[in-house]
Amino acid sequence: MTHDYRATADALSRLTPAQYRVTQDDGTEPAFRNEYWDHHEEGIYVDVISGQPLFSSIDKYDSRSGWPSFTRPIDPAAVTEKIDRTLWMKRTEVRSAGADSHLGHVFDDGPRDAGGLRYCMNSAALRFIPVAQLEAEGYGEFRALFGNTDTDNTTTTQENAS
Repeated sequence: MTHDYRATADALSRLTPAQYRVTQDDGTEPAFRNEYWDHHEEGIYVDVISGQPLFSSIDKYDSRSGWPSFTRPIDPAAVTEKIDRTLWMKRTEVRSAGADSHLGHVFDDGPRDAGGLRYCMNSAALRFIPVAQLEAEGYGEFRALFGNTDTDNTTTTQENAS
């Protein structure tokens, strides 16, 4: 099954002002005041614009940064990286490959035992799909990531220490 994860005018028109500012104007939402920074439910995080699968709760950890952080994308081809020289420093920006949405930045201070990367994302760029809804929302192929997890939405992701 092929997916077209490009941004459409209709999808862009449904964004909240915060989602638009983050994804289209390369904004950053406030630390500790965003939807997923302390979110522990099992499932996947997709691009808020295109629905492209980006990250799994399996790879989410508490970085203590105030933003949702992941050790890796669900598929390396789902994201692109580019050099960001704003704020008088050199950082690596992360964008969704399909819709070219600004997601956040990747840093090399993540858990060493998981590759050492910290994908520091903006909640406003993401939409969460719980394990119990993967099939219904068209993401059934990702169900296997979670093994025989109970799908009653009460299961939590074990957070890795940073």
